[in-house]
Amino acid sequence: MATGTWGRAYLARLVRFGVVLGMALLALMASLVVLQVAARNFFDLGLPWADELARFSGIGLVFLAVPCLAGRQVLVSVSMLPDAVGPGLRRGLVLLADLATLAFAALMLWSFAEFLPRAGKFLTPAMRMPNWAYYSLALTGTIVLALIAATRVAAALAGRDPTEPYHERRDETGLPV
Repeated sequence: MATGTWGRAYLARLVRFGVVLGMALLALMASLVVLQVAARNFFDLGLPWADELARFSGIGLVFLAVPCLAGRQVLVSVSMLPDAVGPGLRRGLVLLADLATLAFAALMLWSFAEFLPRAGKFLTPAMRMPNWAYYSLALTGTIVLALIAATRVAAALAGRDPTEPYHERRDETGLPV
C-alpha cells in the first residue's frame, strides 16, 4: 500500500472518530440543556457550569465534525456552477475550493497561535478550566481540517479522487456496511 494511500486511510479513520466523539458531545450538550431547564424550573437552581460545559460541547461538536464534511466535500456550497460545467473544469473548481479550505484552516491555526499563548492561561468563569483546554477541541479539529484539505489538494494534483477515502461503503439498500 502506498504511503499516500495509508495516510489518507488513517485520516479517514481519524475523521470518523471525530464524528463519533461529536455525537457524544451532542448527546452531552442535549443532556446538559435538559438538566439546566429542569434545575431552574423544578429546583429554582441555576447551574452556570452546565451552560459552560454545553458551550464547550457545541464548540467541540462543530470543530470535530467539519473535517468529515470537508473530506466528503459536503461543506456549505453552491453547486450550480460546478454542476453546469464539464468534468475538467469541475475538478479545477473542487481544487480551488480545497485550496480555500486549506487557507481558512491556516488562518485559523495562525489565530490560535496568536490567541492561546495569551488567553490560554486564564480560567473559564464557571468551570475554572484553562482556556487552552476549553479551546483544545477547536484547535484539534482545525489541525485535522488542515490535514484533510492538504491531502485533498495533493490527491487532486496527483489526479486521484480526493473524496474517495471519506465515503462510507453501503450495501444494496443504501445502509452503511
